[in-house]
Amino acid sequence: MKRITATALGAALGTAALTAFAPLSATAQTMPTSPVTLNIVDVAGNLALTQDAIELYKTKHPNLVAKVNFTKAPAPELPGKLKAMQGAGRSDIDLVLTGTDALAAGVEQGLWIPVLPQYASKFPNLMANYLPGAAKMQDLAQNQAITVTFMPAGPLMEYNPDKVKTVPKTAAELLAWCKANPNRLIYARPANSGPGRTFIMGLPYILGDKDPKDPVHGWDKTWAYLKELNSCIEYYPSGTGAVMKELGEGSRDMTITMTGWDLNPRILGIVPKNYKVQPFDHMTWVNDAHYMAIPKGVAPEKVAVLLDLMAFMLTPEAQAYTYDKGYFYPGPAVKNVPLSMAPQASQDAIKEFGRPEYAKWIEEFPHTPSLPPAAQVAAFKIWDEQVGAQKTK
Repeated sequence: MKRITATALGAALGTAALTAFAPLSATAQTMPTSPVTLNIVDVAGNLALTQDAIELYKTKHPNLVAKVNFTKAPAPELPGKLKAMQGAGRSDIDLVLTGTDALAAGVEQGLWIPVLPQYASKFPNLMANYLPGAAKMQDLAQNQAITVTFMPAGPLMEYNPDKVKTVPKTAAELLAWCKANPNRLIYARPANSGPGRTFIMGLPYILGDKDPKDPVHGWDKTWAYLKELNSCIEYYPSGTGAVMKELGEGSRDMTITMTGWDLNPRILGIVPKNYKVQPFDHMTWVNDAHYMAIPKGVAPEKVAVLLDLMAFMLTPEAQAYTYDKGYFYPGPAVKNVPLSMAPQASQDAIKEFGRPEYAKWIEEFPHTPSLPPAAQVAAFKIWDEQVGAQKTK
């Protein structure tokens, strides 16, 4: 398959030095006198993109890191767990890898250490070195986290071409198809699903709602549409993995997806290779990102190591791993990380399963960052209460 062009990578990657984000010696914090154990929790599937690079940092710095414990958890459960630990004066989690969902909840509840501007010296030229879309996603972090991966997400429609012969191109056509084919469309609860939240954040642009950035007062058309669409959806899984399993097994014919959730399940064989995607007419890309956030209460000597690790994760050497197997396509958040820098297995997978049309669509349609934290939390709450309350499993 033809290699996807550099459009998706932030066209015309320059020849700037590859050391723009080289980790600095500890200046903001004192490094530990003996190696520490880091406890990292992933609530976004981000370890698929970053674990190899984190392990590489450990290998490079045996004097700083003795061991890294990796665990995974559902995004909606993490804020309550962190709040309970902080209330008890405990710190069992040192670093969180999160999407916009748990990031937003943590910002709202004051759970994160403000990384910027206090530790800005660890991240020189941060905004200038990000891809433009990633820089806008960094703004959403409100100085409390650092963007580590990026993708122009969606929403896109993914379907089984053997079952769906007339492919919807508009929201109205999708609704009509769903009603004509009850229980054959599926998407996951937005509070714990990248495609789910990208779908609800993209609909206000597709439907021409009053204010796409205000889910409380500006989404009248969106909420009405989602409630009507609910009538032909059997249930909402709690995560995207379950959605792709059902799509791949043939119990559903169509879902809402985004670039990474299209490529990765096909690369892994969960969804057949021949399944297709379709953008909405006149859509706006809702961009997505993953973040590194340090919960409050982490010991100072660990914070020093974590900041150094976070700086390393923004080097091109580390960013090249984020192509992975297309999970968060393309993956890198910083400039000057072409696919040719990625591990050979990543290059081969993306060349075989990538879609050349993505470059055209990414160029053709406008882009917007995800909702800011408070609005995102409000949108999830309304969806949970008014749309999916009785059907989420």
